[in-house]
Amino acid sequence: MSAGILLGEKKDSMNQKFTTVKELPDSEKPYEKFLRSGPGALSDAELLAVIIRSGTRGRKSVEVSQELLSRGSQNLLNLYEIPFEEMQKICGIGPVKAIQLKCIAELSKRIAQTRYRRKLTLNHPGSIAACYMERLRHERQEQLMVLFFDARCRLLADEVLSVGSATSTGVSVREIFLAALQHNAVQLVLLHNHPSGVPMPSAEDDAVTDKVAGGGRMLGIPLVDHIILGDHSYYSYTECKRILYRGENDDE
Repeated sequence: MSAGILLGEKKDSMNQKFTTVKELPDSEKPYEKFLRSGPGALSDAELLAVIIRSGTRGRKSVEVSQELLSRGSQNLLNLYEIPFEEMQKICGIGPVKAIQLKCIAELSKRIAQTRYRRKLTLNHPGSIAACYMERLRHERQEQLMVLFFDARCRLLADEVLSVGSATSTGVSVREIFLAALQHNAVQLVLLHNHPSGVPMPSAEDDAVTDKVAGGGRMLGIPLVDHIILGDHSYYSYTECKRILYRGENDDE
C-alpha cells in the first residue's frame, strides 16, 4: 500500500472504502489540497465543500458549494444573507447542512467580535464600532442595542432593546435604566445598525438619542454616545459633538 495519511474509513453509496488521501473521491479533494498547501490555498467553494462534505447523486460537494456562492451577493456573504429555509432549496443542502453553514457564519461573527472586544474602549467610538461591525452589518433589520459600562470605562454587558426600526415612543427608558442598575453600570452607549449600509442618523435616531440622554441626566447614568453602524462605516454622535458629555476618566 502506498504511503498516505489515514482519515478513517469512509463508505460511498457503492460501499467502497477510502482510507487514504490519495484514495479519496473527487468530492473530497479539498482535504488533499489542505494537507499539501494549507487552508489559504483553498478556494471559497473548496472551503465550503469541506464543511458540506458530501454532495448528492451525480453532484460533487464542490459543485453544491459553487451554486451556493453563485446566488445573492455571489460570494461568502451568502452564508449570512441567504435565509435558512432558502438555503435548503439548493440541491445537496438539507436541514443539517444548512444548520452547519449558518453556525459557521455565526462563529465568524463571534470570532471577529472576540478579537475586537479586547481593544474596546469607551473613549474611542471606532473601537466599539469595530467590535460590533461583523455582528450587525449583515442584519436585514435594525437592531438597537445598549452597552453598559462601569466607572473605569470597561464594558459590563450588552442587550438588544428592539429589532426593527426603533422609534422614540417604542424605546422604554425605564427598561434601559433598570437594566443599567442590574449591571451596576454608570454610563451607557446606544448602538444600532442601518441595513442600507449608510450610517447617517435619521430624525427618529435623533429623537431616541435625546430621550435616552434626558433620562440619563435625570438618573445620573449618562448616555456617552450613540453609534450607528453602516457597511464598514459608522457615525458617532459624540465624535460629531452632538453628545457633549465626557466621563471623568476619559482621555484628554
